[in-house]
Parts: sequence; C-alpha cells; structure tokens
Amino acid sequence: MKESLLLGAEAVALGAIDAGISGVYAYPGTPSTEITEFIQKSKEAKEKNIRSKWCCNEKTAYEAALGMSYAGKRSIVCMKHVGLNACADAFMNSAITGTNGGLVLVVADDPSQHSSQNEQDSRMYGKFSMLPLLEPSNQQEAYECVHYGLDLSEQMRLPVILRVTTRLSHSRSVIKNRKCHEQNPLQAKLEINRWVTLPGFAKKQYKSLVEKQEELESISEQSPFLKLVNGSGKKAVIACGLAFNYVMEVRQNNNLDFPVLKISQYPLPTKQIADFLAKYDEVLVAEEGYPIVEEYLRGFSNNPKIKGKLDGVLNRIGELNPDVMAIALGVEPTKAAEMPSFMVNRPPALCNGCSHRDTFEALNKAMSQFADRHVFGDIGCYTLGALKPFESITATVDMGASITMAKGAADAGLHPAVAVIGDSTFTHSGMTGLLDAVNENTKMTVIISDNSTTAMTGGQDSAGTNKLHLICKGLGVDEKHIRTILPLKSHLDENVQILTEEINYDGVSVILAQRECVQTAMRNKKKKAND
Repeated sequence: MKESLLLGAEAVALGAIDAGISGVYAYPGTPSTEITEFIQKSKEAKEKNIRSKWCCNEKTAYEAALGMSYAGKRSIVCMKHVGLNACADAFMNSAITGTNGGLVLVVADDPSQHSSQNEQDSRMYGKFSMLPLLEPSNQQEAYECVHYGLDLSEQMRLPVILRVTTRLSHSRSVIKNRKCHEQNPLQAKLEINRWVTLPGFAKKQYKSLVEKQEELESISEQSPFLKLVNGSGKKAVIACGLAFNYVMEVRQNNNLDFPVLKISQYPLPTKQIADFLAKYDEVLVAEEGYPIVEEYLRGFSNNPKIKGKLDGVLNRIGELNPDVMAIALGVEPTKAAEMPSFMVNRPPALCNGCSHRDTFEALNKAMSQFADRHVFGDIGCYTLGALKPFESITATVDMGASITMAKGAADAGLHPAVAVIGDSTFTHSGMTGLLDAVNENTKMTVIISDNSTTAMTGGQDSAGTNKLHLICKGLGVDEKHIRTILPLKSHLDENVQILTEEINYDGVSVILAQRECVQTAMRNKKKKAND
C-alpha cells in the first residue's frame, strides 16, 4: 500500500486512475481544476492511455463521458458547481438513460464564493435528478468514494455524483492507495430502449428510475461512509460531509461527549436518521451549503428539536469552520490573532503587464464619446475590468452571457452595445450567441480578449487558440469587420480608432484583442530555457 500527500482534488484524481477509468472529461473551474491536471501529469495515466484533454465546456465534457460509459468503459467528468448548470440538460437526461460503464460526476462546490458567482449547493441536483450522491468528509474518503462511486454506478446502471467543496479540494492529507482496478474492456451494448430518449422509451426508463429509489436508500443505510460516534446527553449532531471534521475538532478540543451521526451518502438513510433522532431532545444539523438535510428533518411541522441554519444557530451564508461550530455547540471559540491596524484588504487585480489592461484602456477611450457606456462582460480574469481603475464592465452574469446580453440591449435600442469575452469563454458558450447576432445583423460589437489560454484557472489550454478568426468567419461575421488589435500602450491610438470604427458600424463586428497571457508567456519562456 503506497502513501501520498495530496490535495483533496488530487486524491479524487488518483482514486479515478486506480479505479480503472479510461477517460476524464472536464472544463477548468476552481476548485475542481486540479483533478484533471493531476491526471494529465500522471505517468501512470499516460501509461494507461487515459484520455485527459480539456473540453470546450461542461456540457461537451459530460456528454463525452456519457458516450464512454455507453461503450462500457469507466469515466469521470469534473467541474465546479456552476458548471453543472451548463451541462444540466445532458446530466438530467442521463438519469433516464442510465449508464453502462461506471460514470462519476465530480462537482466541486464553492461555499463563500471564493472564486464563483454564487454558493449553489450541488446536493440539490442529486435530489432533482434522483441520482445517488457521495459527500466525503476527508481526502481519504474522497479517494475511496471514486472507487465506490464507479462500482455503484455499474451496479445500479446510473451516474453517481461526488460532491466536494473548496476546503476539501484545496487542503492536503496523506492518502493510502488500494489495489488498482483494470480498465473495463470495450462493451458497447445496443440498448435503444435505454439510450434513446424518445418519450415511449423515456417513460419506461423514468419509471425504472423511480423504482430504484428504495434500493438506493437501502444502499445508503449500509454505506461504508455512514458513521455513528457514540456519546452521552440528550443533545446530538448530524454532520454531513466536511462539516463532520469541524464538529469532531470542537468535540475533541473541548473534551465534549455528544453523539454524532455522519452522513456522506444520499438519498438520505432515513431509518438510521429516524432512530438517531428518536433518542435525543435536540439535534444540530451541520452541513456545508444549503440547509437541505435540516429542511428535510424539520418537515412541515417545523420540528423544534432540529437546530441549524434555518433558526440562525449556524450561519446561512458562507463556509462553516471550527469556530462557527464551537459557538453553535455553546463553546467559546479559539481567540484569533487581531489584524494589525495597518493591514487592509487588497482587492483582486489584473496582473502587471496583462493584455486586458491595455484592452480596457483603449475601450474606455473609445466609449468616452458616448453617453451610454454599458459594456457587457463575462466570466474570466477580465471580469476585474468592472473594478477600479478601469470600471469598464457594467454587467456580468454567467459564461457566454456577455454576447447575448449585448444583443438583447441592442434589440432594445441601446447604442453602443458592446460585449467583452475571453477566448476560452467564447468557445465555451459564446459562439451560439454570436450566431444569433449574425442571423439578425444586430448592431453590436464583440471584443474577444484573446490571451491564448484559460488564464483565470491557471493557464490551461484554450479550445479556440489560433482558430478564433476562422470561427467568427464561419459563423457569418463579415470578414471586413473581424479586426485584430495588439493590446499594448504603443498601439493605443490605433486600437482606439479601430474600436471606434467598429462600434459605429451598423451591424455585427468582432475585434480580436490578441496578446499572450503574461503568466503563460513567462512559464513558456522558462520551459524553453529548461529544454
């Protein structure tokens, strides 16, 4: 048995390799990115010929992983919580079609929104889809959950969700490997009545999914990740996933003796929970994210013995931690060191030398002649263009929305209607919006800030590198209005002129602001020097 010091994300990756996957499919998104990166760098994964390149977006990733499963091989698909929104169509329907080879969806939630638009809890998708969900409490469990999840997927012929959170994904622990599972042989089954979601087939498959719920709950009752910690008194805790660690830390550090029931598999083991609840006068529910379990246990009667986020005993917003748990358990938290008065919070900023800086400077000058200066932004490093000193971006919602929001504003009569989107985000979900604009010849300008990488998540490959001009031309943009600028201070006047011309053009125009990410450029330069 080998031991390794790994991040939680890396433990998931190692678990997937050891569990016999033939492919990992993903789009980079913090805090899930390191899973795929670990597999990409793994010597063992290369020797096993495990497919591991980045996909255009989470939807294409999920569908490809599903295709590998239909062919009989094991696969995992990785994304952050908001990425699950992007692939929800394929994901929800895969609960109807089911699987062949094992398929585990690893979704990394981000409580406290460290690098995300919201605090969405992916356990809701587990309930929504009626699929089994695993929620490990530590890195070793994360490793084990991949093996268990792929086995469960093949046993039940369903996708299995593995939910991790930022603190688990980005903290380290020693992991013990288990014996490796060989990759499945190719076993593509022709089961049209399962794989084709025509209503006649899908109705029968939906009935089958509903009928499996009782068995899935029974499996949860016997889950190896379900744990009962005995204790005394009439007050107890139900802890879900990572929250179990916080509860146990407070319990141990303060010599407390309350009982704890750890939940790490869904659907909920209702019999185990009912037996536990019956023994105590008050039960605190500790869960990272939404009060999902708490709401279930409270029911319509608003059971007064259940405590947690809904009654303010625990915070509804942000992450849990040992101090928060200590207060909820009636214990004085550890006194933290006071922040020196001269220390101030530093907001995030674009890197020195970043090409987005010069793009925004030119854009601001071009827009200064207009009374309405709305610029629709997107998800990426360049979203920081909403902050000082640029304050260029005035609206950002989700991946790809810059182009479609600008189109809607133009339809409403707004001029100028300008969208700023990154190269990776454009190929993720911006292309279809541009096609809508082309089909109506909407008077709008799209600036693709092309730094030839997926910079915000660490410099992963971008699907559109060296292809953006051809993509825009193929979507129907008039080639005369696909312009390229070099975002440098020395080109400022020329860039302002080009931007002004295209903003005033009566139709769809695209400006490619092309310069390599400064961080990627430095890494590439260092790599060349070492080769």
